[in-house]
Parts: sequence; C-alpha cells; structure tokens
Amino acid sequence: MRLEISDLEIRFGDRRVVSVGELAVGDAEIVGLAGESGSGKSMTTLAVLGLAQTVGATVSGSIRLDGTELTALSPADMRRVRGRRIAAIFQSPSSSFSPVFRVGAIVLRALRLHGLSKAEAAQRAETAMRAVLLRPELLRRYPAQLSGGQLQRVAIALALALRAEVLLADEPTSALDVTVQAEVLDLLRQLRASEGMSILFISHDLAVVAELCDRVAVMHAGRIVEQGPAGQVLAAPRDPYTADLLAAVPKIKTGAGR
Repeated sequence: MRLEISDLEIRFGDRRVVSVGELAVGDAEIVGLAGESGSGKSMTTLAVLGLAQTVGATVSGSIRLDGTELTALSPADMRRVRGRRIAAIFQSPSSSFSPVFRVGAIVLRALRLHGLSKAEAAQRAETAMRAVLLRPELLRRYPAQLSGGQLQRVAIALALALRAEVLLADEPTSALDVTVQAEVLDLLRQLRASEGMSILFISHDLAVVAELCDRVAVMHAGRIVEQGPAGQVLAAPRDPYTADLLAAVPKIKTGAGR
C-alpha cells in the first residue's frame, strides 16, 4: 500500500475527535473517505499532511508512506514530503492562492521551494498546465481572473508538476457547478491512469464517491464505521449510518407517474 494509516487518534486536549483503526490507499487507487460535515474527514487529512498540530491538535498512531513513518519525521523532513510526495487540494480553490500575486508566481514559488531551478520550474508548470487542459498563459493572471474550476485545475497542475505520489482531495468539487465538477472528476481519473497517482478523495457526497472511487471508507463521529469496494458498500451497506447517508442522496424521478 502507498499510504497506510493505523491506530490514528487526534485529540484536542482530553477530547478525542478522530479514531481510525485502519485506512489505506494503494498504488494508483482512488479511495473515498465519506461522511457528513464534522465527522473528522478534514482533520484526518491535516494529520496526513503533518499539519494537525498547527490547529492545536495532538496526533498519535501511525501514518506510513511507502513504508516510511511520517509521524516520526522532523518538521523539516515533513515539509519536504508535503507537496513533493503528498499534495492536497481543497474545497475552495481560491483560498489556496493569494489574491495579490499572479497565479504563476505562486506555482513557481512552490516548485522552487522543492529544489527546482527557475527554468525547470517554468517548464514543469507549463507542461502541467497543458496536462490539465489549461493554457499556460493563464499563469500570468490573478486568481480573481480565473473561474473556480480553472483554479482547481491549477491546484491539480501544481501537484502534477511536483510529481506527487499521493493526492489528498478534500471536497474538491463541492464548490463547483455540476458541469465543472464532472470535468474535475475526469481529470482525477486521468491523473490516476496516466501518472499512477494515488488519491484519497474526501467527500460528503456519496453520489460522487460512487462515480469516482474504487473503495470507500465511511466516517462517522471520528470513526470509520464501514469500508470496502465502493460498489459493494454502496449497494448493500452494513452500517445504519451508511444507509442513512445513501438515503439522503437526491434521486431523480423518471416516468409519467404523478
């Protein structure tokens, strides 16, 4: 397995907010982590990135990337992993880009921080932009001049330019309209197929998880209550909470019945 989480606990003081016994993402696999808001999905993401402590949480347990124990790394070593080997995209792409800098300046700075020369960074950025079906000229624009879908593609392009092995996608389509959402999901599938990227896709939307993911883990009150192949879990849920989530998915009525 590329990313393996076991016996993970996240606490704020005496209050435990996440307790994950086991969660794994294999090579070139897309795994959904599903649950309602407040279930602990985003805190799990922050723990994998080594950032949970920045919001006052304490983390225990094991998070391994290709066998390397991330929780044992120094802050400096974890900074080298974050972005370069594990990248993340979030619900609001505009929050990832400072409004006072051109998009390209932000992308190039991130690439330079990970050791690329100015020329290498520029070349990788242009190549990655084309790979996500955006014109490299868009890098000269400010974030406010790009749509939400374009900014999300730029964030994915940065992960691609850094040649990340694992992408944490935290509600990456929930702020987008349905058409743009479908385009981003197609892009994630392409990254898995062409780059072998492993993806942990965090979402409250089981309809999207069913469309995209190979496996799904359902999270409730900080614990994973059910996991397995997406088709199997979503067709015949064993846990009542999973069944409740499925029941909440809107269904389109067809036919002439009133």
